[in-house]
Amino acid sequence: MMTMSTLGRVGLAVAVAAFALPLASMMAKAETLDDRIVAAVEAGALEGLHAVIAIHQGDTLVEAYFPGRDWRWGEDLGVRDHGPETLHDIRSVTKSIVGLLYGIALEEGLVPGLDAPLIAQFPSYADLATDPERAAILVRHALTMTMGTEWDESVPYTSAANSEVAMEQADDRYRFVLDRPMVTDPGTQWVYNGGATAVIGKLIADGSGMSLQDFARSRLFAPLGIEQFDWITGADGVPSAASGLRLTVPDLTKIGLMIANGGMHDGQQIVPSAWLDEAFTAHAQTGIGLRYGYFWWLSPADGPHWVAGFGNGGQRLTVSTRDDLVVVVLAGNYNAPEHWRLPVRLINAFIAPEVISRLGGDD
Repeated sequence: MMTMSTLGRVGLAVAVAAFALPLASMMAKAETLDDRIVAAVEAGALEGLHAVIAIHQGDTLVEAYFPGRDWRWGEDLGVRDHGPETLHDIRSVTKSIVGLLYGIALEEGLVPGLDAPLIAQFPSYADLATDPERAAILVRHALTMTMGTEWDESVPYTSAANSEVAMEQADDRYRFVLDRPMVTDPGTQWVYNGGATAVIGKLIADGSGMSLQDFARSRLFAPLGIEQFDWITGADGVPSAASGLRLTVPDLTKIGLMIANGGMHDGQQIVPSAWLDEAFTAHAQTGIGLRYGYFWWLSPADGPHWVAGFGNGGQRLTVSTRDDLVVVVLAGNYNAPEHWRLPVRLINAFIAPEVISRLGGDD
């Protein structure tokens, strides 16, 4: 039996939902975690799953790939045989990667500090700085999605009424983000905002003198041995900092393992450990039971500890630094209202019990 104290050792169970799956009969003959997940996919219990990797304390618990229809940021790619070399949309997990890049750039002195006024970093929009409420928005408010501006991504991403879609269609994406009406004081209310990530990406590009993708290649991807990636750009040629990155499953896993190792990889400090500590500190409450750091989702304060990047369609990078556990899930349930259920189900019903078993079961 799994007690709450045992789940606490895993540091991964998502407190917002639990699922009881009628899998007992189909899994009765499945001896390994791979077998159990394959059986569940074949039974239709993990619909849309394209790939999953879980690594615990250096051991690969599962690495599995499944065929399925996929999309590249709205472009139908048809049914693909997903594998370890297949690039896949990670959608809003991109935001979490941008959060890492800002920490790297900050350490190098390339970008403004967290308490720098945000509008002041865009001198061509000097007219916006005349609004005292808007002038009070700081860089940290963008990183925590607490800018206080009007923004709505609750409607489907197929609609121009979605603020991220409207930003992509705007003549000037950064002015679009920064001149949204003020609805509350900066720093007081969390609102999911892909535009916040866009302006942070702009600060990285301007400060480094490189495109966002080139900075990522130089400072993060190349040091991790990531050679293959795709960063989708909008009509203006600007890479989407909010949702445009495509990676392979093993390469996204490398990023998770680097995080689990305190920002280190192969003896090199890739992301400053102090930045990870700050990024994984709760700076906002999301209103759905989870906390938020610098473009990273955080576990509830009263539950097991984990950090994660979430993406439309069921994309998920979850890291439990306390348990040295990294889980990557990629899926094709784009724009489905409950696309988050698939990665939660995989973690709660399959991976968490496997880790608990490795840790010795009940306390």
